[in-house]
Amino acid sequence: MSLVLDSAAQDLLFREARTANTFTDEPVTDEQVRAVYDLIKYGPTSMNQSPLRVTLVRSPEARERLVKHMAEGNRPKTAVAPLLSADNEFHEELPQLFPHFPQAKDAAFAERPVRESSAALNAALQAAYFIIGVRAAGLAAGPMTGCDMEGLRKEFLDDDHTPLMVVNIGRPGPDAWFPRSPRLEYEQVVTTV
Repeated sequence: MSLVLDSAAQDLLFREARTANTFTDEPVTDEQVRAVYDLIKYGPTSMNQSPLRVTLVRSPEARERLVKHMAEGNRPKTAVAPLLSADNEFHEELPQLFPHFPQAKDAAFAERPVRESSAALNAALQAAYFIIGVRAAGLAAGPMTGCDMEGLRKEFLDDDHTPLMVVNIGRPGPDAWFPRSPRLEYEQVVTTV
């Protein structure tokens, strides 16, 4: 069986795509980020929660504040790097996002620990969509979790948002790619019961 998506698109999004480790100085525009979001917002989440929030770190001062929270090995490559977070108060948007079950906000998500768990899972799913969207825009992505998450939360967010990762985005720079690492084969990950 073949996939419906043409081979060139498969290569762009998956087979040839890699995590970039260097980036050019060419800026990523607000229009490019909007185009990525306008595509990925259609990716499914449980009950259409859509808890992903994106903080664009643009100014030199904000960049400096961001870099100080990155692991030493991630500091030099932190270029145009949005901070992706989970909105733990996503349930406030459920009446709009899930209108056929207006009670969802209070019936399913009244307790903060339940919201935090659900927001983390669904925002991580949306972060993966974001990376695929960056690739679909012809840009490269470099997701990183090697950072002081609590420091990032205090620096850029509030208590209602949990940082997930920092993702460099832009045009790949010189020597941007490490050799491709191995992947698991189908038989190693799929079990039929």
